[in-house]
Amino acid sequence: MEVSDENLATLASYLEKTLNPDPNIRRPAEKFLEGVESNQNYGILLLHLIDNENAEFVIRATASVTFKNYIKRNWPVEEDGVDRMHASDRVTIKSLIVKLMLKSPEAIQRQFSDAVSIIGKHDFPEKWPGLINEMVEKFASGDFHIINGVLRTAHSLFKRYRYEFKSQKLWEEIKHVLDNIAKPLTDLFVALIDLAEKNENNPQALTVIYNSLVLTCKVFYSLNYQDLPEFFEDNMPIWMPNLLNLLQKKVQCLETNDDNDKPGVMEDLRTQVCNCAALYALKYEEEFSPYAPSFVTAVWNVLLSTNSKIRFDALVSNALTFLAKVAEKNSYKNLFEDPATLSSICEKVVIPNMELRESDLEIFEDNPEEYVSRDIEGSDVDTRRRAACDLVRTLALHYEDKMMSIFGQYVEVMLNKYTESGGSAWIGKDTALFLVTSLASRGGTQAAGVTKVSPLVDLTTFAANHVLPELQRPNVTELPVLKADAIKYIMTFRSLLPKELIITALPLLIQHITGRGVVCTYGACAVEKLIAGGMVNRAALQPHARALLAALLAALGRQDDPTDHNEYVMKAVLRTLACLREDALPYLGEALPKLAGMLAVVSKNPCKPHFNHYLFESLSLAVQLVVKSNPAAITAFEDALFPIFQDILQNDVQGKRLFHRSFNVRC
Repeated sequence: MEVSDENLATLASYLEKTLNPDPNIRRPAEKFLEGVESNQNYGILLLHLIDNENAEFVIRATASVTFKNYIKRNWPVEEDGVDRMHASDRVTIKSLIVKLMLKSPEAIQRQFSDAVSIIGKHDFPEKWPGLINEMVEKFASGDFHIINGVLRTAHSLFKRYRYEFKSQKLWEEIKHVLDNIAKPLTDLFVALIDLAEKNENNPQALTVIYNSLVLTCKVFYSLNYQDLPEFFEDNMPIWMPNLLNLLQKKVQCLETNDDNDKPGVMEDLRTQVCNCAALYALKYEEEFSPYAPSFVTAVWNVLLSTNSKIRFDALVSNALTFLAKVAEKNSYKNLFEDPATLSSICEKVVIPNMELRESDLEIFEDNPEEYVSRDIEGSDVDTRRRAACDLVRTLALHYEDKMMSIFGQYVEVMLNKYTESGGSAWIGKDTALFLVTSLASRGGTQAAGVTKVSPLVDLTTFAANHVLPELQRPNVTELPVLKADAIKYIMTFRSLLPKELIITALPLLIQHITGRGVVCTYGACAVEKLIAGGMVNRAALQPHARALLAALLAALGRQDDPTDHNEYVMKAVLRTLACLREDALPYLGEALPKLAGMLAVVSKNPCKPHFNHYLFESLSLAVQLVVKSNPAAITAFEDALFPIFQDILQNDVQGKRLFHRSFNVRC
């Protein structure tokens, strides 16, 4: 493909067609582009089209996304694989991309930045040694659009240092980067702070400058993650006081007081500063110790100045994480050991950030899957609640007696208020249950839940007095958050609670599977984990088999709507059948038609892989149990399932994958 006006026009035409909502127009255009992307100069044509200011912006933006995806698919070459890009194209792209990126509008610049990161991951520094110098020299341009483009690209390029394993190759790369960027980045950092002082009455300029500082902090964090570079250690007297000042800085014209959920630039900046401070507190304790007390005070003041609005979530989470990292270290012990300090932390920081907010309640009610994902799958790693929980656990580990005494008083007050209010103060009990779980837990596993707890917490008595009563209320939809909390408590401490309490709770858990949303999911999940962990064996489960399977089958929802399919419920079905074995036979007459109907639905739209897996395993086990008991039943299964298999084979590829999986059933 030659780089000509005719080819550029053709390329633009096909890119425009890929935006058409009509699949009869869109799909052929997509196929055409896929077919020509291995041609020489294809990537170069895209770059020329992106750079063409006479082209419509939407076409240029589409071309930039197409270019990024082209790089993502084709730049990496697997060992012994075929290189789908021409060598000359690789050289030309690397010679053009940085300049084009820095002159492009921000939307396009971001796509280029990602592309540079992908190329850099494979070619930098050996095959692209001049990249850093080409970027760094732009710091002197004075154009913040260019400077921020460089910083954004540097962040995209270096952030992998945060998670890559240590190796000689990685050390050599980081050394190359530091030799070329550490001093220019520091000089830029100082210059930006100076510019902020000079433009303190210019909100527009300050927004740009502080955005640059946000990006600078992100790059600084990545460069310091693997180890403390000598240059940054020597220049801590420059970085640390200025970072501290940025944390404390109040810029009235940039402080947002509206109800916008999106963080403002100052929230973003403080969030990144807390991130950097937490890194140094955790990994470079000795070097950071002179600055730690001042940062603790500043972070404390930041926490006191925030409220429960969503836009502060990342800042509060990072600030709490910083305090937790500092509290881990014995050298900072004097900062937290005063009982008055611990009491203040509990009252002013921990409890307010553990409390369920209106936004959390909306997720609980309207998006149960997300709530469950956050709460029991651990995706809440960056939430206020998780950060507050981590802080409590760290403090409890080092100051156990004081923590139990002080925090225990607050727990007692919240529980008493709930009792006295007749249930209206339920948010306080929710916080108390979460706080007790945080205080008590000392370690555990995914399979067994918490296995080590503080000896100062009586799990059984607390469960009998405050957990079981929530489950014993007959209305499973009453105060659903507390119902979910109670179920989660039993799930969390299942390995440590006495068997008698587990057996007492089992029918209550089954009853709550008939609830809605989170309560239903937690009930099913709890039963599944109790069976899997051996806390409930076949003999204990058998008396409840009918009620349990009926509740689970009802909770599976409408079989014709894949979005209604609950993977936790299906996993509980599988675990129940595996535990009951032949004792499940009387109930399979109702279960099998529903499972077969769901198979027909998911074969057409297999959107939930875990659900599909548990569905196949359940069907497999059910067929095995029935056929073992009555070999003649195989004909009935063939009549019921083969039409579904035939339909799968006649349709999409994903359906065929499901079909091949179904042939592995153990019948």
